[in-house]
Amino acid sequence: MSQLTLILLAAGASSRFELDVKKQWLRVGNKPLWQFVADRLQKTELFEKIIIASSSDDIAFMKSYCDYTFLEGGLTRQASLKNALKEVQSEFVLVSDIARSCISENFLKKIISYQNKADSIVPYLPISDTVVYENITIDRDKVKRVQTPQLSNTSALKKALETTIEFTDESSAIVANGGTREFILGEEEAHKITFNTDLKKLSCLQAPSKDTLSGTGFDVHAFDEKGTMYLGGVKIDSEFGFKAHSDGDVAIHALIDALLGAAGMGDIGMMFPDTAKEYKGIDSKELLARVVKKIYNFGFIIVNVDITIAAQKPKLEGYKVQMRKVLAEILNIESSRVNIKATTTEKLGFIGRGEGVGVIANANVKYFDWTE
Repeated sequence: MSQLTLILLAAGASSRFELDVKKQWLRVGNKPLWQFVADRLQKTELFEKIIIASSSDDIAFMKSYCDYTFLEGGLTRQASLKNALKEVQSEFVLVSDIARSCISENFLKKIISYQNKADSIVPYLPISDTVVYENITIDRDKVKRVQTPQLSNTSALKKALETTIEFTDESSAIVANGGTREFILGEEEAHKITFNTDLKKLSCLQAPSKDTLSGTGFDVHAFDEKGTMYLGGVKIDSEFGFKAHSDGDVAIHALIDALLGAAGMGDIGMMFPDTAKEYKGIDSKELLARVVKKIYNFGFIIVNVDITIAAQKPKLEGYKVQMRKVLAEILNIESSRVNIKATTTEKLGFIGRGEGVGVIANANVKYFDWTE
């Protein structure tokens, strides 16, 4: 068998999926869908290399899961494919979408067996329903539902994509460039996930794990005679603000680290470096909102959070309820699942001397259950 590279496209925004989670981050057991598909296809031992094209926002997190070759995708499917092809040296390349999650090994072998028949090998399904195009009934036997994966001669595909014309599949680009295409009968199980209702049509997908994942965050900030104090998203009546690159909301900063820790997504410094001008003086509630959106996009649900604020001053008892309400709205959970505790250090240490505030936060998340 000739050398063969697999490209998996996973850079889509899931705009038609109608859920907060990106479909590539749905969990199958403990694995995100993109990893489940890649691992499943790797086990066939049909490919010398697997390349995953994804959005720049996802790649850093993806690399923490496994060691496939990851490349930044583009704004369109074709742009993502062109970027991935730069890394392909094999004679043939198989291109598929993460959304084609249940492709069988026998189906793959069938496609590959046709590799010398044409520049592009294209699986399709026939149409059984009546087809009307612009109010004219057309011959359904001449209509094909084209599927992926598609096998292409790498050189032919690279040349075909040297254009600004957008094509929805590889074979259309190759044929438009004068290449040849061979159709073969596809399989129903290679159904593509486009809408959330499609998930129920794929038998190879098991439900997500019921695990609860926990994370801890810790942060401290010294007082500053300048500025306004914010804690837990609430303005505090105080003669001090905090020394910080952002607004210094040490409670939200600890909470962000707890959430990122639970999801395995690094820390606040990685996501919002204090050397970046764009975060200078930024409202920490905005930082938290960005983290929450990413957590939901990446297939997690926030269960609850617990925050302990250690401060000799100011007194915080009158602010706890407001903090719970503000944070709950951002976290998209009930305020009863946001717990705020305040304590002193009995005048010990820098906190006890009234030099600053320290916060410990804990967060629990679970996987979004797409079976419900």
